[in-house]
Amino acid sequence: MTTKLKHIDDLHFEHQLWLCEVRFFADELKIYQSRLEEVAAKNNKTDVLKQVEHFQNLFIIQKEKMKGIKNLLKKHEAWLNSYSIKNPVAVDHKLFPDHTMMRDQVETFKKLYFEMKKEFNSFLSVQM
Repeated sequence: MTTKLKHIDDLHFEHQLWLCEVRFFADELKIYQSRLEEVAAKNNKTDVLKQVEHFQNLFIIQKEKMKGIKNLLKKHEAWLNSYSIKNPVAVDHKLFPDHTMMRDQVETFKKLYFEMKKEFNSFLSVQM
């Protein structure tokens, strides 16, 4: 298996794109949290409150995953930045290994996030 190589600008672009997506999802979760609080305030049925707790737990998990992704991206970005400072001429001509592991983690996170979002929207459609 050969390792795909990429230019530093391409890696940086992907980092920035992923960080923007994570920030968007974090903002979206704040809105979902408010909606969840509305549902909890209007309902005191045990089954609804169990679902509210379930989504609160999912939101906490999603926030932790986002924090982990941001840290991973920032570390890799710092490494690329450090390399470019140490090798200012060579960096434009050097290709770096593609960050497939990071891409897989981001894609897996997004898949799970969208599944959670779909489940939450279904819950809201019944409760609101």
